[in-house]
Amino acid sequence: MTKADLVAKISDKLGLEKGDVQATVESLMEEVKNSLESGNNVYLRGFGSFIIKKRAEKTGRNISKNTTIKIPAHNIPAFKPAKVFVEGVKKKVSVK
Repeated sequence: MTKADLVAKISDKLGLEKGDVQATVESLMEEVKNSLESGNNVYLRGFGSFIIKKRAEKTGRNISKNTTIKIPAHNIPAFKPAKVFVEGVKKKVSVK
């Protein structure tokens, strides 16, 4: 499902204009992004959490030059689904 599909579904379900729904979805994504960039996690009960994960410093390899490089410690954004969300997916989606 793409963002456009999501906007269309919400618009049909709630009877709102697609432009208003688009602005709302864009605003939500922007606020989540701004919150994570400022170092704050976002918790949505029943859905999940957008969190910042810390990656430790590690040694990597540049295989084309056959040298080792140091990859510094850094933070990455991550999503951790809520237990109810995970259980719902487990029950409703069959393994392929």
